[in-house]
Amino acid sequence: MGTPSTSLQLPRSCPEAQGISSEAISNFLTTIHNNKLELHSFMILRHGQVVAEGWWSPYKATLPHMLFSLSKSFTSTAIGIAVSENLLSLDDAVVSFFPEEAPDVISDHLAKLSVRHLLMMGTGHVVDTMEAIRKSEDGNWVKAFLSEPVEKEPGTHFLYNNGATYILSAIIQKITGNTLLDFLKPRLFSPLGIKDPTWESCPRGINTGGYGLSITTEDIARFGQFYLQKGTLDKQRILSEEWIHEATSKQITTGDSGDSDWTQGYGYQFWKCRHGAYRADGAFGQFCIVMPEQDAVIAITSGTNNTQGVLNAIWDTLLPAMNEESITIEDPSAAARLTEQINLLTIDPPQLQAASSYEEMISGKVYRLEDNEEKLDTFSLTFTAKGAEIILQNHKLDAQVIHCGRGVWAESYARILQGAQTDNAIMASFTWISEDTLQLTLLFIEAPFRITIEVKVEDHTIVLNQRINISDQSDPETTIGRAI
Repeated sequence: MGTPSTSLQLPRSCPEAQGISSEAISNFLTTIHNNKLELHSFMILRHGQVVAEGWWSPYKATLPHMLFSLSKSFTSTAIGIAVSENLLSLDDAVVSFFPEEAPDVISDHLAKLSVRHLLMMGTGHVVDTMEAIRKSEDGNWVKAFLSEPVEKEPGTHFLYNNGATYILSAIIQKITGNTLLDFLKPRLFSPLGIKDPTWESCPRGINTGGYGLSITTEDIARFGQFYLQKGTLDKQRILSEEWIHEATSKQITTGDSGDSDWTQGYGYQFWKCRHGAYRADGAFGQFCIVMPEQDAVIAITSGTNNTQGVLNAIWDTLLPAMNEESITIEDPSAAARLTEQINLLTIDPPQLQAASSYEEMISGKVYRLEDNEEKLDTFSLTFTAKGAEIILQNHKLDAQVIHCGRGVWAESYARILQGAQTDNAIMASFTWISEDTLQLTLLFIEAPFRITIEVKVEDHTIVLNQRINISDQSDPETTIGRAI
């Protein structure tokens, strides 16, 4: 992915000129560090100006980042544009778009299910339909969705449902003949200066909608600023102000806890926040936070399970520091300290802890693994003076080669994440943490994931254990298996 053209790059300013102190931004970064929240990037906009931005190396500005459910807000925007082009109505029945995929007997609840219900996550389902959709043997995700029981009256019950957003994407493709991505390119991405976005697809070529979009941090910020400007860009209207208001207003109740940013209500694929804000929100801390009262936008990419902690850091350090007018620089050194702090943002590889006599013994050997969840057939390591080369093999893909630095990051491109449709950009390193245990660290720099693999040498065999930094599972550690 390339950088945006300079004509479309967001304007830059010093924080104080836009009414926020460098010290407040520094306090935000310190809070993130002290609370052990793994951020990959941040960008703060005030009055349409970027006042601070940073990337934790080896993440960088030019790289896209996997957005997870932040993608949903782009799907919602596509529906808003389609409505403005009179391609559909929010009250259209979902089954009306897919008569061929509808079940023979259409229940009353399914018949009432509308585009609006999909947008507000009020489909009437009691479990996320995505798991059932993915298991469809013929790859017909639309048919699988329509086959799931709609147990509650649509519009009365909130359930976060990735399948609902997929169907929104499918509707766009059905009525336009274009994928969601292709529909948005001339209508949203190109006008905003978002270059080369990518979006995952289902087996039948329909973009997943609810996840799978990858763009840069500045692209996320542009999207937020576009919403803050109520759908205009360079005085040209792309999306109606009425849609912006409706999509970012509370359409359905999500809970009643006052101190959680997940119980403030849900709009059309946007979450309401405390403090009058709203956000596009992706798993593990992908955020586009729009703060209309402060005329601010905050874009963040992360790899953390404590996403409320990230939002709390914003409310506690940045929100109170946003003044209506520009402020006087009382401490001239504060800006220099902030610049230095941003320049030092990094995710360091684990440092070398030990040397091992096993290195020569296992180098170059190909180990065949027992059956394992990762579907790996063989594993080998070849050591050099500067690092090591890992070769992973399974029966579905060509051998995947990963270069590891010896206590430093080394770059590779390989396809090892389950379900990945393209190669992953990986920075990897290794260290011996004891005489018989090797630790491999794989940092996926276009995604929130970091995988740690421990290789324990036992006589003439090895045992592999894998741990992931973030997971929607209760136990992020798995045993890959023993070599035989």
